[in-house]
Amino acid sequence: MSFPWAKHYEPKHPLTKWVDDRLPLPRFVYNAVGAGYPVPRNLNYFWNFGVLAGAALAIQIVTGIVLAMHFAANGAVAFDSVEHIMRDVNSGWLLRYAHANGASMFFIVVYTHIARGLYYGSYKAPREMVWLLGVVIFLLMMATAFMGYVLPWGQMSFWGAQVITGFFSAIPVVGDWIRIWLLGGFAPDNAALNRFFSLHYLLPFVIAAVIVLHIWALHIPGSSNPTGVEVKGEQDTVPFHPYYTAKDGFGLAVFLLIFAGLLFFAPNYLGHPDNYIPANPLSTPAHIVPEWYFLPFYAILKSFTIDFILPAKLWGVLAMFGSILLMFFLPWLDTSPVRSAKYRPAFRIFFFVLIVDVFVLGYVGGAEPIAQNVILGQIASAYYFLHFLVIIPIVSAMERPRPLPNSITEAVLAKHNHDASGDVAVAAAE
Repeated sequence: MSFPWAKHYEPKHPLTKWVDDRLPLPRFVYNAVGAGYPVPRNLNYFWNFGVLAGAALAIQIVTGIVLAMHFAANGAVAFDSVEHIMRDVNSGWLLRYAHANGASMFFIVVYTHIARGLYYGSYKAPREMVWLLGVVIFLLMMATAFMGYVLPWGQMSFWGAQVITGFFSAIPVVGDWIRIWLLGGFAPDNAALNRFFSLHYLLPFVIAAVIVLHIWALHIPGSSNPTGVEVKGEQDTVPFHPYYTAKDGFGLAVFLLIFAGLLFFAPNYLGHPDNYIPANPLSTPAHIVPEWYFLPFYAILKSFTIDFILPAKLWGVLAMFGSILLMFFLPWLDTSPVRSAKYRPAFRIFFFVLIVDVFVLGYVGGAEPIAQNVILGQIASAYYFLHFLVIIPIVSAMERPRPLPNSITEAVLAKHNHDASGDVAVAAAE
């Protein structure tokens, strides 16, 4: 969005003028994350998570490049090379734990970022492209994380690869051929390990490229805000720098403190102990589970237990991929003219029900597949699809939203006056 009141970049020094005339990179940065980019004045801390996701990706790329210098993508020595990194490489243990736990932190940040988008309607016009590119980033993250989980070549790595690639065999006629083509053989081995390592190294840079498009698409309409009301004038905005660079800096400091706590005090808390056992094709683990950030989707996969027209396994695969792909259609499933759930009481209730439902799916995905858990997973899976395909369209058409403020400034001043009157009331009571 072009803001006529934005402070434009004006180089002062002859050298900066010379650079700006030939390569306007400082101008680009200034207009993207500096005072040349005004943003709504009422953004809360949930808007920090985009920057935190970028920081998490940077951590993954830097630690991953150094780890790749010492890793051997060969089934005979892959596990030992990881142990070599942990025991013999200077600070190798720190890099390995930072990379493994950095993936978990990355997903925590991204899931929060997605939840914020769902709550505040950030997927609605004119920001549909921002949302669609975000879903593409999420899919690339999932592919990258899966292939990275295979690389340590422990028991859970090997059998995770065996199970996940086995999904493709559910596809009629060509399924087995696709699986053999992906693995380079009939089971995970050197060919699969080399392919996964190459793609795991490549995809983070693809993610970075799509993030550039994601931010570019965001800068065209401008950032959304908690009210869902568009910017009306200069009074509704503040420059990104120094106001939100300071706020993002504080959020980043908190993120790094939490990350450091996990890294130094519980580095294996989010991992699986079986991955410290070398891969053995002749010994199947008692309970094969993916990493925690895949558990809700794994629960959806396991919820289909009866063949109906198509095999149950194929229904599970279709539902698992469908649970993510339907996100692409969300901007058109939600037809309400109001964006923010702050002014949509019915939508807000169902949003929190969805959050609980996803946590239930996560529990079921990691639990033993006993009858009670299977039934619970089936109910939770059914609600997940009902939420997006039935509840959201019905709520959009039938609910009566609360009145919207006329502008962002009006909402900010109303909140300020409400807080001030509350303070006065408290003081009078005392």
